[in-house]
Amino acid sequence: MLATKHQNTIENAVKANHERGFYSQYPEHPKAYGEEAAAKGAARFQELLHQPFDQLLQTGTGTRVGEEVSPYTREALGITYPAFTVEELLSKAGAAARQWANTPVTNRADILVETLERIKGYFFEIAYATMHTTGQSFMMSFQASGPHANDRALEAIAMGYEELHRFPAEQMWQKPMGKTSLQLKKTYRAVPKGTGLVVGCSTFPVWNSLPGIYADLITGNPVIVKPHSKAVLPIAIAIAAIQQVLQENGFDPHLCQLATDTSAQPITKLLCEHPQVSLIDYTGGSSFGEYVESLNGKTVFTEKAGVNSVILDSVQDIDAVVQNLAFAVCLYSGQMCTAPQNFFIPEQGVATDKGHLSFNEVALKIRDAIGALVNNPKMGAGTLGAVQNDTTLQRAQDAGKLGGKVLLQGGPVTNEEFNNARVCSPTVIEVTSADHDIYEKELFGPVILLIKTKDTDHSIQLARQMARQHGAITCGAYTTDPVIKEKIADEMNSVFTPVSFNFTGLIWVNQHAAFSDFHVTGGNPAGNASFTNQEFIVKRFVWVGNREVVGG
Repeated sequence: MLATKHQNTIENAVKANHERGFYSQYPEHPKAYGEEAAAKGAARFQELLHQPFDQLLQTGTGTRVGEEVSPYTREALGITYPAFTVEELLSKAGAAARQWANTPVTNRADILVETLERIKGYFFEIAYATMHTTGQSFMMSFQASGPHANDRALEAIAMGYEELHRFPAEQMWQKPMGKTSLQLKKTYRAVPKGTGLVVGCSTFPVWNSLPGIYADLITGNPVIVKPHSKAVLPIAIAIAAIQQVLQENGFDPHLCQLATDTSAQPITKLLCEHPQVSLIDYTGGSSFGEYVESLNGKTVFTEKAGVNSVILDSVQDIDAVVQNLAFAVCLYSGQMCTAPQNFFIPEQGVATDKGHLSFNEVALKIRDAIGALVNNPKMGAGTLGAVQNDTTLQRAQDAGKLGGKVLLQGGPVTNEEFNNARVCSPTVIEVTSADHDIYEKELFGPVILLIKTKDTDHSIQLARQMARQHGAITCGAYTTDPVIKEKIADEMNSVFTPVSFNFTGLIWVNQHAAFSDFHVTGGNPAGNASFTNQEFIVKRFVWVGNREVVGG
């Protein structure tokens, strides 16, 4: 057993969770992992194509499935994975559970950090796998599915480690009773709730899944991971690494299992509704998320859809602002749960360093900044990445039919490396505040709405209403007035939405940092959970106390 090999890492992560400053155990730049790592990872990824994926240590009578298609080449990856029945998966999880639950949390934490170190060795092939299943650019794929995901996992381990040490394992309790005293020996156990299920999404199959996986494991629960059928490989590689470390340390690798299915014969509902599944982590669309939340007898953690807003009041540097916003909306073609969609701009315009600009002038600056980025031969295609699926592409292509005034019609963008890539630039549409039917819903993908409001107070009111009714994960705001700034913070925070103020340069509203930013607050309809607060951990186990008389 590893004992306390990684104790310093764990303690540093616990400290970082408290301090909320910058902390990263895993550098986000590819060069930090050696000059040859990228080429080796690319080669290993190529070796996985058109082959059975045989790295998993799961056993059973499974058939094989696989239907992934690269958004860049439009060709099938040709990889097949073992597919097991729901009963097989749950039986194996149950058999693995007791030994893990009885393992001290210090040892569990050490083993889990070791699994992250093992995953680190696969960062590059996971990056290529993410790229060719989600459509993210290589750099985003590397960072999001590699170091950023590992940091989020470590964050969950550290939070679990601390919560499971919150109370003593035993205590000699003594109550004075006059000339005598009553003595009880009391013991306290953190009892895991049971088998967890993590339901992955097609756009961030690793980043969105690892927090739930590691929150389940650190709290002593086995976990079954059901990825999206179109984005299996990235998380399959990670799970295989986890299983390897578990087995090497004397634990049943079925503590963490991959549960594959097909789009024609999904098993997600069968797993969600099974009485042996106690915990569910879900990332994806709101309708299925609401179904998961409605299940009785389950402890559920969701991240669903939201309508993210930008409030424009006044700015110090209009060119820097529109360039920042252009990048935020183009990044991965708007296929991020944190991407801005609704831009609320007063009809009288915005005060800027270039004087007072009218609504039309601000709208055209945003349009032109997006167009300049899209058409930049060095940045355009790389920033946009590729659209993950045809449904999102169709939504983007049809955006001009929503109504309003089309300021910029999105369309195909050439990717010099992948001629057949599914790339679509953002469509920018001007609407009025009366067009509720257009902007009161998530338009996932590269669709931007510029909404003309009466004034900034009206903008705040509408952004708040969107968050309260439909959920929001982020809100961007630009103002040089401290009174308005405080009002925006108060109003948006009251509907449990964080605000990013006056972002320019190399920081965008889309980004959330592990150990510092809470990803989703859990307070509005965008999701009921947060990466990573205490509730994300403590709802996965129950404190139980036993007592015994030892004197009198």
